[in-house]
Amino acid sequence: MSDVKKIVLAYSGGLDTSIILKWLQETYQAEIIAYIADVGQGEETEPARQKAVDTGASAVVVKDLRDAFVRDFVFPAMRANAVYEGCYLLGTSVARPVIAKAQIDVLREYGADAVAHGATGKGNDQVRFELTCMALEPNVRIIAPWRDPQWTLNSREKMIAYAEQHNIPVPASKEKPYSCDRNLLHISFEGGNLEDPWNEPLDDTYLLTVPATEAPDTPTYVEVEFEAGTPVAVDGERLDPVPLLEKLNAVAGANGVGRVDLVENRFVGMKSRGVYETPGGTVLYAAHRAVETLTMDREVMLQRDMLAPKIAQLIYNGFWYAPEMEALMAFVDKSQEDVTGVARLRLYKGSCDVVGRRAEKTLYDPKIATFEEDEGAYEQSDATGFIRLNALRLRARNNAGFFKG
Repeated sequence: MSDVKKIVLAYSGGLDTSIILKWLQETYQAEIIAYIADVGQGEETEPARQKAVDTGASAVVVKDLRDAFVRDFVFPAMRANAVYEGCYLLGTSVARPVIAKAQIDVLREYGADAVAHGATGKGNDQVRFELTCMALEPNVRIIAPWRDPQWTLNSREKMIAYAEQHNIPVPASKEKPYSCDRNLLHISFEGGNLEDPWNEPLDDTYLLTVPATEAPDTPTYVEVEFEAGTPVAVDGERLDPVPLLEKLNAVAGANGVGRVDLVENRFVGMKSRGVYETPGGTVLYAAHRAVETLTMDREVMLQRDMLAPKIAQLIYNGFWYAPEMEALMAFVDKSQEDVTGVARLRLYKGSCDVVGRRAEKTLYDPKIATFEEDEGAYEQSDATGFIRLNALRLRARNNAGFFKG
């Protein structure tokens, strides 16, 4: 890549990208454009911008992606009920395509020769970034320092030493060398003492949620309203996507809701331990499911639920812009057309329980479901033939001598 003269680096100001900006300058003798994606990290972008300038970036571009992130990525993943390996709400995974998409926009705006990122060769993010970049700009050149043969900073200790050598302030330390990723949906922690799956996370690990033991002694109730599967209001107040998620993050975090400690299967093949906080997302997923139980046809829900693990896997593995993802999400969107209603949840010391749900177009008919007199709404004797017909093949199998029970 000797002809690479201008590189757009996805820059967060964290340990990896702080080092990489300087390393790219030294290694490629190229102009570095630091691209900062604001996906709701909970921090001012100005310190990162100034840090990039101080480290030698020729230009710094800050993109406010918060609204697009929540509206076009978080909410669609939730409508699909996309949960990876049973409990991970994809907080990091679902942010990568919106970040990489905007990085390609910066590449085009500045006429740059290549993009670069700080993802390691062991992780999922390298795949997510690069699949998105190549889907949107097929011939894009990508620099991944962790996979570059010239890269020798192959540990966090070496990177911290490199930062000290070049007077680059970094957030990590030898005492707390976590790899963290934060956005409006969640925050994740990896590395350090968490690399031993037996170790309990330290008390000061968590940032978005209080310990369950310190949560209020009385439950907090919250109502979430949906229209066509999309959350539109909290406690009767209509909110845009970003303030809606921020409000749920605050109320759920104050009640200790949303912690996950997971050993997951990375796309590259290894197992990895991560600790996640997803307070508002935990409430949204539970509330959305509650409204679905009233408004979705049984067979439509079954089909969507069968697709959900695959959609979660596609998001986790970086295939947001793949044709199969587009096709699957078209089904999800169709399935959500009538998912309109309100769910009421009780948050209490780390738990998030649905305690009520209502919908104008509900499929729940109390006249049919009641245990009291149903006034002829349901003919119970009809069940006799229904059961016998469903038992027909079972009886035939027994009569034929195949039954081994």
